[in-house]
Amino acid sequence: MNVSIINIGDELLIGQVVNTNAAAMSKMLLAAGMNVIETMVVGDERDAIMSAIRRQMGHSDAVLVTGGLGPTKDDVTKKVLCEFFGSRMVENEMALQNVKRLFESRGYELTPVNRQQAWVPECCEVLNNDLGTAPCMWFGNGEWGTENGERGTERGERGTENGERGTENGERRGENVLVSLPGVPFEMEWLMRNRVIPKLKEHFKVGAIITKNILVQGIGESFLSDLIEPWELALPENIKLAYLPSAGLTKLRLTAVAGTMQDEPALHEQVASLLPGLYSIAGKYIVGEDCETLAELVHKRLIDMDKTLATAESCTGGSIASHLTAHAGASHYFKGGVVAYSNEVKEAQLGVRHETLVAHGAVSEETVREMVEGVRKRMDTDYAIATTGVAGPDGGTPEKPVGTVWIAVASREKTVAKLLQFGGNRRQQNIDRSVNQAYAMLMRMMRNEE
Repeated sequence: MNVSIINIGDELLIGQVVNTNAAAMSKMLLAAGMNVIETMVVGDERDAIMSAIRRQMGHSDAVLVTGGLGPTKDDVTKKVLCEFFGSRMVENEMALQNVKRLFESRGYELTPVNRQQAWVPECCEVLNNDLGTAPCMWFGNGEWGTENGERGTERGERGTENGERGTENGERRGENVLVSLPGVPFEMEWLMRNRVIPKLKEHFKVGAIITKNILVQGIGESFLSDLIEPWELALPENIKLAYLPSAGLTKLRLTAVAGTMQDEPALHEQVASLLPGLYSIAGKYIVGEDCETLAELVHKRLIDMDKTLATAESCTGGSIASHLTAHAGASHYFKGGVVAYSNEVKEAQLGVRHETLVAHGAVSEETVREMVEGVRKRMDTDYAIATTGVAGPDGGTPEKPVGTVWIAVASREKTVAKLLQFGGNRRQQNIDRSVNQAYAMLMRMMRNEE
């Protein structure tokens, strides 16, 4: 089953708001066994929305649209959908009762403008939005390609793009569906989980798709590709491998597909049987599985081990602590952190000796060791992480150029410090690389590999 996503909104198009909906929807659809083939962002403009819908309805089993469903004049999605499906706007009783319920619960008066939220194309099925006033609308099993007997030829050839739109594979017309959802992320996600995906599964014969993430650190993407090439070339035809690089980390994603949902257990077994071969080649670089990020991996590991952590950060400015505490449950293991940007704070809060700073400087092995041991002892934790370096774009010296970073991890038994030379003046990239390196070092220490 192929799905396309259209996210509507001028704020998305110009970068004023980051489009998180596409990523969230894609993950949910993939987990449900549905294949996302394309995502699009368009502004709040009739022709752009119409063109996007025509394109996606021509080659997708399902098209999911978000945004443009508010009561103001710039929200035009419902009008475009009404035109596209050759329908008329009507007041939907279920949608109206939902709007009234939400306004009453908040103590607001229902104005004529907000009552317009209950107006929808007559041909759609409303899927109730328990969290908001914008309706979720399902358009399916209709002859969208033949409006008034001729919709397939509006402006020439709608429904027959390249001679075949509307009849892709000989059967497209009348089989595909379009679902319009609100653009508010928490409303969209609730509707996807509770309304849209269950209905899509019921409507279509959905095959099985599973994914497996393997996090690799300490080797560049191209070197990794060369290293595991024989293993990759031997993968079965139904399993694809993707390289997803980020700063200081490469995520290998295996995607396995099968014809029916009943085949899912066999897919898991098939993927599991391939992993020993990968570990035999690249095992020393693999830091974990089944997580999207190293922060998530560390988070789960510390909870499973029932161990505690503290951080002392200089060049990373609190990023290590921030990424960990973004995960619910971090209070089970994270006691606290110190952002020790100045030498005075390193001395006063972490116990770094003044003599160490004078003799070796803030960016040194001696300093980072005293930082990590100081924060671990003062917060009485099982583990600790410390960073100090020159993130850039300036501040470097011939002896310690921009991109020079010292990282240390400590347990109650030992301390390990490592020098990194990133060799670039891109500040955020240097910070991100330092964060991932710190997580990887901690993971190896927790596995007794450091």
